[in-house]
Amino acid sequence: MAVQNVLFLCTGNSARSILAEALIDHWGAGRFKGYSAGSFPKGEVNPLAVELLRQFGMPTAGLRSKSWDEFAGPGAPVMDFVFTVCDQAASEQCPVWPGHPVTAHWGLADPAAAEGSTAMRMLAFRQAFAILERRVKTFVELRDALDQKALKAQVDEIGRMNDQAAEGAS
Repeated sequence: MAVQNVLFLCTGNSARSILAEALIDHWGAGRFKGYSAGSFPKGEVNPLAVELLRQFGMPTAGLRSKSWDEFAGPGAPVMDFVFTVCDQAASEQCPVWPGHPVTAHWGLADPAAAEGSTAMRMLAFRQAFAILERRVKTFVELRDALDQKALKAQVDEIGRMNDQAAEGAS
């Protein structure tokens, strides 16, 4: 089976979409290649996102905050899936993605917006990481034989997963 490309979109592309990109690369085990981008990229990856990924032994080389325009033009990798991970990006007018990828909204709170001590802010990142990890693990376990309509329903359902279990993981 060919590697399937997955693009995670957010507004700033500094936290949630970056975590999701790393998680799909890790749990996709060569079956999926993760990408991330933002509608208004911050230009840098949040240092707490990088620290958290390192704590879990996930590679951080190559992770960068970038515009979704990189993935809408000629020569860009064709995406099989495009998931928005923040409400603002979900409500924005996205580019037209070549290849008609399956899309879904997997929204969750922005850990970069957390306030307080470094420990409190890291807790927000851990919670977001746990939610995204649960969703990514569920996604990569979907059967390859699902037709496009059934697959769309499944990825939509993943975005609505009850995330209470993730809150206890922090």
